[in-house]
Amino acid sequence: MPIRMEVRFYSALMLSLPFCSVAISSLSHANTKTRPQTANSQAAMLTPTPALPYPVADSQLGEKLYPNEALYARQIGVELEKLIRKRDGQGLAHRDVHPKAHGCVKAQFRVLDHLPAQLSQGMFKAGQRYPAWIRFSNGSPKPDNADIKRDARGMAIKVMNVPGQKLLEDEPQASTQDFILINHPVFFANEPDRYLALMKDINGGFFKKLQIPFSLGFKGSKIAFQTTRSRIANPLQARYWSMVPYQLGTGADRQAVKYSVRPCTAQQDAIPKHPDDNYLRGALKNTLSNGSACMEFLVQPRTSAAMSVEDSMTEWKESEAPFYKVATLEFAQQTFDTPEQNQMCENLSFSPWHALPEHRPLGATNRMRKVIYDHISRVRHQMNAVPRQEP
Repeated sequence: MPIRMEVRFYSALMLSLPFCSVAISSLSHANTKTRPQTANSQAAMLTPTPALPYPVADSQLGEKLYPNEALYARQIGVELEKLIRKRDGQGLAHRDVHPKAHGCVKAQFRVLDHLPAQLSQGMFKAGQRYPAWIRFSNGSPKPDNADIKRDARGMAIKVMNVPGQKLLEDEPQASTQDFILINHPVFFANEPDRYLALMKDINGGFFKKLQIPFSLGFKGSKIAFQTTRSRIANPLQARYWSMVPYQLGTGADRQAVKYSVRPCTAQQDAIPKHPDDNYLRGALKNTLSNGSACMEFLVQPRTSAAMSVEDSMTEWKESEAPFYKVATLEFAQQTFDTPEQNQMCENLSFSPWHALPEHRPLGATNRMRKVIYDHISRVRHQMNAVPRQEP
């Protein structure tokens, strides 16, 4: 593969594991200032903390732990910590990827008034309404990357006021439910040892980085390239996918599903002929300052055991497993580009394990996320001296 593709592989890799693994701060701490780090704190690695219990595989839904999976997850977290401290040790610690937000906007997550019983699970209770925060972003690890450059695009949803005990053992009473999506339907690797090999390649020197396509393999390299090739005109007009599967429901009738979000209409603005570096933020501002918008939240139930929850590299074709609309995301007319809201946006954290048991993450990528997100969240909190708590 050409050497210049290495940066794109880097971005695609990081999307999967620590996506939006950021400092957690409540909305009441939106104005908390961050402080530059001293030489000692830059060099110091994170003080070990009690690890969260590693997820148990759900054999009924087809989960199967890889050998030494939990150990790989912890080692990947350490490699990511090295990356963040090396890159951001002199000041504000940014997200490891998706550091550039187009904005965090308010929305209403409105569940449909009528749903079939198999879909009306967890927070998808017919007729329920929840306030939500939506963060749109670029995938590149460079915070100043121009929006016109080809990249992956992210959509992170934090639904508020969701009752019920959550999956994270250190935040069981949190009232949030998160959904994390990318504008590509599949992920580029399945095996934990590939993740670790890739992270070590990324943290290595020039010649080590040249090994990245070999670590990914042909299919993984192709997917990574495709994931990072998009240009969009407006974050509200793109379609997004969860890439990896989740549980829906509990008990004997629980099932494996994937998520997607798409615009309510087919309208597609044209990309400006001479776009500035932040034109996607401008498009978002223009749309919501002049009116409302909406997107549809979709669920795709698995229809065959051949659709493996451990294979994130193979798409569940819509022709074989249709998506069903379960909710609408309603964006009221609003102003969001203020210093206070932008700071709040920086401090928000998104994790697939901020979830009810009915929406438990599935598969190796999601299982490792539990450990990795927790580790990196603590790193950012320590570096930025920001309180660690959910809104």
